Amino acid sequence: MDALQWFWLFVVSYSLWVIVACVSLLLERRSPTATLAWIFAFVAIPVFSGIYYLMFGPRRLHRRRRRYSVARRSVSRNVSGADDGPGRPELNPDAAGLAAVARRLEQGEATFASAVTLLDDGDATMKALEQGILEARHHVHFEYYIWEPDGVGTHFRDLLAAAAKRGVEVRVLYDAMGSPNMNDKFWAPLREAGGEVIAFNPVRLLRITFGNFRTHRKIAICDGLAGFLGGINMHEPASATRSGKNAWRDQHVRIDGEPVHRIQRLFLENWNYSGGQFKLSAGNLAKYFPPAHAARGVPVQIIASGPDDTTAPLYAFFLTAISTARKRIWIETPYLIPDEPLETALRIADLRGVDVQIIVPKEGDSKLVTAASRTYCESMRKAGIEIYEYGPPMLHAKTMVIDETVGIVGTANLDNRSFRLNFEVAAAFYDKEVVEQLAKVFATDRAIARHHKRRRGRRLSALLESLARLASPVL
Repeated sequence: MDALQWFWLFVVSYSLWVIVACVSLLLERRSPTATLAWIFAFVAIPVFSGIYYLMFGPRRLHRRRRRYSVARRSVSRNVSGADDGPGRPELNPDAAGLAAVARRLEQGEATFASAVTLLDDGDATMKALEQGILEARHHVHFEYYIWEPDGVGTHFRDLLAAAAKRGVEVRVLYDAMGSPNMNDKFWAPLREAGGEVIAFNPVRLLRITFGNFRTHRKIAICDGLAGFLGGINMHEPASATRSGKNAWRDQHVRIDGEPVHRIQRLFLENWNYSGGQFKLSAGNLAKYFPPAHAARGVPVQIIASGPDDTTAPLYAFFLTAISTARKRIWIETPYLIPDEPLETALRIADLRGVDVQIIVPKEGDSKLVTAASRTYCESMRKAGIEIYEYGPPMLHAKTMVIDETVGIVGTANLDNRSFRLNFEVAAAFYDKEVVEQLAKVFATDRAIARHHKRRRGRRLSALLESLARLASPVL
């Protein structure tokens, strides 16, 4: 065959492949925007779009979802009875409505925490984690998006190694993309002490996942009794002791009691999905899911989401909370990139007379995300929503306060990536005291932040920000 014949063979083959791919996309009944975007890419950017589709498209995601469902079932079939505590909180009607949304999306009931401790900065969180590791007698489980081989990361590796040496089971799961500087040499002291370490979704030449199907969680579980979650990663920018005035402003929380069971399940699902050798049985179940005894306490509901769950529970919960708010919606987020329904809900809440205030960082840790976020800040500011810019330093807290009904601390940003592409988790506190504590923290941050103002006379910057906005669905 000559070159021309080869060319026409390629054209015909590619055209047939595009037709088959388009039919497949149509049958999946995805959103019209996503479907049209793929079809346009096939036509406008031939070959490259096809390669991208094969590597990162929905079919690859479907395969990962099937694998993850196996890991989830391997955990859930053994712990179904472990979540039966001594009682369930009686919530007021507003809180009960929110809790019902999460429950119907298979996130479980609100349960009683025996104690809740808000950790308002990195150093307080590090101290609490150190205490949890030192007091652990059976196991310590850590799952983190960012773990750096710096002073903080090395310190906690050594603490975990010491725990493993005294007989504590130590398991560490870190995201391969969020922690690109990790290697076997760094983890050697922990593994030699008997600890286990696994990279979540390693980035490999023939199995690239890039920014999709990542674990963005920052969670820790000690003996199944104490659980930690929030925005604080294992790196020096989280600590004022290490980074001084440049330390990020962030938020974490320690939860004691029955809600920790749910955090434990989430860790074990990701651990098993990542190839960890872990099996629950009647003999060891109580070690990882110790019986809960608190018949009273702080009502807490743990809500998780990830690319394996097409119902996007965190998104649904946030959207419901915003849509039903009556007095106030106070949000702190490092990335403000809402989709149209979420932005509309915030605007309508403002029109209803709800006090809508949002604090974002003046400069984020990603220039592209910061640029896109500014376009949403501008449009919502024009609509009457109060937007504040914090820092420097970087604001990395992910919190929400809705009326006196619920306060939320989590790992999720206000963007599509957190709602649909990453594994995330949040704790919803249906307790007035915790809600007011979060409100006070918000007010403190707002006092040193500045109102978002329109940036004038920079057409090139405005153009670049508008271009960054086009990438919002994947930022």
